[in-house]
Amino acid sequence: MASTKTANLTFRIDPALKEALRAAAQHEHRSVSNMVEVLIRDHCVRNGIAIPPLGPSGPPQGDEPRS
Repeated sequence: MASTKTANLTFRIDPALKEALRAAAQHEHRSVSNMVEVLIRDHCVRNGIAIPPLGPSGPPQGDEPRS
């Protein structure tokens, strides 16, 4: 499941939710970062949201060139 390339994600969150996230991560012996990734993946699976596979050069960068 781990990939060789990662992207940074910065966001603001209610302190109570941050503490709940930290507790959930600790309960599952995960880092907070990994817990966020697991929660996002689970949400996508439950809601039919496709997660595109990473190619050898990383995530898709936009539309393919048009001819």
